[in-house]
Amino acid sequence: MGPATRTANSSFSVAGVLIAFGVGSATLLAAGRRDYPELHTILDTSMALITGLLTLLLWGTGARIGQPLYKRLAIAFGATFVLEFLHVLVIVEWSGSLAFVMQLREFLRPATWPPAAHILAIGILAAIWSSRRNRGGTPAFALFMAVVAVLLVMIFQRLPPYRPPGLLEITRPVLILAPPLWAVTCVLCWRLRMADRIFRPLALMGAVVLLGHVAMLYSQAPHDTEAMVAHFGKVAGRIVLLLTIMQMASSDMLERMLAEAQLARLNEELEQRVDERTAELASANHALESEILVRRQAELKAQAQLARLSLLHQITRAIGERQDLKSIFQVAVRSIEDQLPVDFASLCLHDTVDHVMTVECVGLKSGALALELAMPERARIDIDENGLSRCVLGQLVYEPDITQSSFPFPTRLARGGLRAMVLAPLQVESRVFGVLVAARKEKESFSSGECEFLRQLSEHVALAAHQAQLHGALQQAYEDLRQTQQAVMQQERLRALGQMASGVAHDINNALSPVSLYTQSLLEVEPNLSARTREYLETIQRAVEDVAHTVTRMREFYRQREPQLTLRPVQLNELVRQVVDLTRARWSDMPQLRGTVITLRSELAEQLPAVSGVESEIREALINLIFNAVDALPGGGTLTLRTMLLRGAHGHDQVRVEVGDDGVGMSEETRRRCLEPFFTTKGERGTGLGLAMVYGVARRHNAEVDIDSEVGRGTVVSLNFAVPEAPSATPSQDGYGTARPARLRLLLVDDDPLLLRSLCNTLESDGHVIVTANDGAAGIAAFRSAFERGEAFAAVITDLGMPNVDGRKVASGIKNVSPATPVIMLTGWGKRLTSEDDIPPHVDHVLSKPPKLRELREALARCCGSGSA
Repeated sequence: MGPATRTANSSFSVAGVLIAFGVGSATLLAAGRRDYPELHTILDTSMALITGLLTLLLWGTGARIGQPLYKRLAIAFGATFVLEFLHVLVIVEWSGSLAFVMQLREFLRPATWPPAAHILAIGILAAIWSSRRNRGGTPAFALFMAVVAVLLVMIFQRLPPYRPPGLLEITRPVLILAPPLWAVTCVLCWRLRMADRIFRPLALMGAVVLLGHVAMLYSQAPHDTEAMVAHFGKVAGRIVLLLTIMQMASSDMLERMLAEAQLARLNEELEQRVDERTAELASANHALESEILVRRQAELKAQAQLARLSLLHQITRAIGERQDLKSIFQVAVRSIEDQLPVDFASLCLHDTVDHVMTVECVGLKSGALALELAMPERARIDIDENGLSRCVLGQLVYEPDITQSSFPFPTRLARGGLRAMVLAPLQVESRVFGVLVAARKEKESFSSGECEFLRQLSEHVALAAHQAQLHGALQQAYEDLRQTQQAVMQQERLRALGQMASGVAHDINNALSPVSLYTQSLLEVEPNLSARTREYLETIQRAVEDVAHTVTRMREFYRQREPQLTLRPVQLNELVRQVVDLTRARWSDMPQLRGTVITLRSELAEQLPAVSGVESEIREALINLIFNAVDALPGGGTLTLRTMLLRGAHGHDQVRVEVGDDGVGMSEETRRRCLEPFFTTKGERGTGLGLAMVYGVARRHNAEVDIDSEVGRGTVVSLNFAVPEAPSATPSQDGYGTARPARLRLLLVDDDPLLLRSLCNTLESDGHVIVTANDGAAGIAAFRSAFERGEAFAAVITDLGMPNVDGRKVASGIKNVSPATPVIMLTGWGKRLTSEDDIPPHVDHVLSKPPKLRELREALARCCGSGSA
């Protein structure tokens, strides 16, 4: 029976059920409205039993084919079966021990049939949705259906089952949602009929059940005519689905039986073919045995060649595993001695300049004979018009009896008792760079196959030697490239750090400016300050200047330093005292938080002469040395600062400053590398720039750095500064006698409100009239407005970096209105602009942040004219 026949039989069965449903429904309707209590019980019972059977069939099918859709459909039919079974229980007249069921009739009867009418459609739709979207599992779906069933029972328990005829004469409005639900189910299943064969019968069942539920809307009693038509529809729909599923199972079984029968036929055909092929192979095997007997002699002859090929392969693999010429030549020569074998083997290299051969390698067994022939390693052999000359030209030379030759080289070999000789050239890219020499004591002892073997071996040795040379060159090139890459990466890292540091420096300068201005102003205009307050302010001013100088030097990460340092006399004893105060938190307070104690001991020489240098740089170097010493004292200890005068010959005295500790110390390798940039033993806590910076400071001051360290005993780092023969006078501090300009009307432009206010207060204390603008656009507008009113400004002081309208545009805008008005640019990039000769157009003078009152007054005096304050 083919698929078409099975489909036709299934269609006939379904059509029969549908015809029976149509005839039965028409008969009932034609008989008029009547009650059928017995038929009602039969149909409800049948419907529950068919639903239960469908539940089992769908679950079994889902378990067999492994599709979640069928299991979820089984759960939906199972929930429907439970409600329909409860409905059957309450419509049957029970007596005896089951009479208690009759007491539940009023509660369950109106609340079981309507939920059953809705829950199957809901379950089918939910099963399709969850399966196609792979949402949730089978237990979750079962829980969902149980919750829906309980909710439906609770809902329909509270709704009246019947009402007087209303809209469209409907008497059961509580079932109004059932037909739309089944309509949606029918349409969806029909649209999905090509996705799975279960959807077509589901769609057909939905259509039949839909008609039944439409009839149920007009029912006025549980077992009247309309109710029986609805029951007929539900029974018919389930029978249609049941027949289809049974037909599907029967079709699957039949197809399996046909497949097994076809497989049996294929097995029989295969066995027949195997028998035929076995006979053919037996015949071919007989013919092959005959051919083997014929070729036996040819194989014996080929075995020698195979042995030589195997030897060539072994030698080639052995030399291929080596990368140096010496070992390659040794493997080749010794393998020829042992495996070929020969009585003498050596390898010579061709010197193209002197046109001689140099013995590079002699076989281990050939050593004694090589000494007898005056051919040890490194011996030189002249190339005459003999076999060597032909071999150097790229030819394989075979002399079966060298006793008949009169040339020097064959004659030399003959004196050692050798009679046959083979010379194989080592050639790469048409250039012969060596010769492989093999000789035996019997004349005519080399066969053509052995000569070919030596020729092929020489080619492999030449190639391996060439590759070894290339490998060496490649290794050197790689090493050079690696070092170059490291240098480039180091430079790129420094450049990136420099660019980042440059931006950070600008922000730090802006932040320090108000502190610097107010400190200078207080020291200058407040004569009644206490000694301690003045000392504190001077310390703040000194720290601000050090930070500003350090910020300026941050550009050294990616820019060359200006070639000339401004050196001034520096008193190292005073500098050491300042460093002790500045670092007190690091060597005293912070260790105490960890429960450790670091004792600081100062041993400062008296009447120490001044040295020439940059005070802030030396101070920073000493601070770094103290920090390193503290890091070397994790468990506490003694930190020693010492100064001394070292007398030298011819007046070349030196001043030494030492920073020592009795901490962990350094190994010799660490001590040797500790001055390298980015070398650190502190892991993530270190940058490797501290001692490198100290070394850079020493180099810029022509000072010497000495490091004495031992593991477990501590470290002493010494800086030796030369005492200048004629030290320059100590420069005057930013004092109070600096020339000040007369009272001026000034415009200040800056987007930093704190800096703007501090600069305004400082200049106003000098007697100037100040107008401020908090951005570039406002500054240009204020200047233009004042100029139009005839209230010109004596000068404009502007920042460089401002949003939208920067300092360059401000200067240009000022000069467009009044070319004679001086523009002073006050910026954190000041020294960089000056050193790079990158002063913006229309700017008359550039000052660096944080500003110094002396420099600011000098700039105003220079641009606007000076006078007594």
